[in-house]
Amino acid sequence: MANVQRSTSSRFDLRNGIYLAVSAISVGLVLLTWWIASSNEWVNPLFLPSPGDVGSAFVTIAREGYKGTSLLAHIGASMQRIAVALMLVFLTAVPLGILCGRIRLLRAIFDPFIEFYRPLPPLAYYSLLVLWFGIQDTSKIILLFLGGFAPMFIAAVYSARRIPIDRINGAKSLGANKLGLYAYVIFPSCLPDLLTGLRTAVGVTYATLVAAEMIAAVSGIGWMVLDASKYLRSDIIYAVIILMGMIAILIDTAIRLLIQRVSPWIEQ
Repeated sequence: MANVQRSTSSRFDLRNGIYLAVSAISVGLVLLTWWIASSNEWVNPLFLPSPGDVGSAFVTIAREGYKGTSLLAHIGASMQRIAVALMLVFLTAVPLGILCGRIRLLRAIFDPFIEFYRPLPPLAYYSLLVLWFGIQDTSKIILLFLGGFAPMFIAAVYSARRIPIDRINGAKSLGANKLGLYAYVIFPSCLPDLLTGLRTAVGVTYATLVAAEMIAAVSGIGWMVLDASKYLRSDIIYAVIILMGMIAILIDTAIRLLIQRVSPWIEQ
């Protein structure tokens, strides 16, 4: 039995190693193509700076900051806005979504509003948020909150509706009251789907970051991209976009590890 488990583990590690090597090769080919194209000036350097220029721009902003603010401060400002928005999303969308999943009348009340604004582009209503809440961080956090609320709410509703009725009846037969039922049966049953929904909500919120920082902002990595575009600093634009992608990968990896720890049977 132990030999079979070791053999299965070895094949799994080998497949993971192969996939990792393929990913590394594909990234390397893209970087090589980028270097060849920029070296031969197949594309105007204004639109496609060389990898060396992008690397130099990153080193410069990492050492000297951007517009009088350090790079870590810009990253911190963006992460703070996202963190506050996601905390509010989890505290509101999860309980409301679970209740709507269990109570059909409640779902009928909230579902039309969620389905109405969910497909709207963030910029379509951001101007209204600025009018209502001003140009400070409040309007930006609310925009990020709205971007992440819908996918989190839908995940909570879906997970609450698919809980087996036998599990609910079993808990009731053991004397669980309504509060205990939600706290010890329904919420733990929903948790894997909620974490998957959180992963989606983080992606949507992160993608909305540039829109949230494009009006009257003076900090944040999204604002850096927009400000650099005003001066045609494509090297800084590429450097910050790559940085944003790396941060997104780190956040997504952390959430995937959390999902794997909570529900190891779910394939990521």
